[in-house]
Amino acid sequence: MAIKVYEYKNCSTCQKALKFLDAKKVKYERLPIVDQPPTLTELKRMLEWLKADGLTFKNLFNTSGQMYRELGVSEKLKAGMTEAEALKLLAAHGKLIKRPFVLSDKGGTVGFKADVWSKLL
Repeated sequence: MAIKVYEYKNCSTCQKALKFLDAKKVKYERLPIVDQPPTLTELKRMLEWLKADGLTFKNLFNTSGQMYRELGVSEKLKAGMTEAEALKLLAAHGKLIKRPFVLSDKGGTVGFKADVWSKLL
C-alpha cells in the first residue's frame, strides 16, 4: 500500500505535513478528507494503531472543528457513545476526523508530528 494522506486543503497542519513528505521525496496519495473520508475499514485499522499507543477512538475526532460542536459530539461521547457508533459517524463525516489522517504499510496516525511520521516512511 502506498502512503495515503487524507487532508483538507485549507488546513495549515495538512500543508505542513505534505511539505514534510515532499522534502523527503516520499510518494503519497493525497485524498480530500471531506469529499472522500476514510472508509470504516481504514478507520478500524487506524484505531488499532492508536490503541497500541494507548489512545482511544476519541482521538480520531477533530475536537476543534465546527461540525464537532454542531453535532454535539462531546456530549454524545460523555453520554456513552460506543466505538462502533463513533466510527460510523466518522466514516460519514470527514470534517469530524482529526487531520491529516495518514495510513502506510507501517501504520497510521492522525495529526502531524514529524518524528511520528518519520517512523511511517
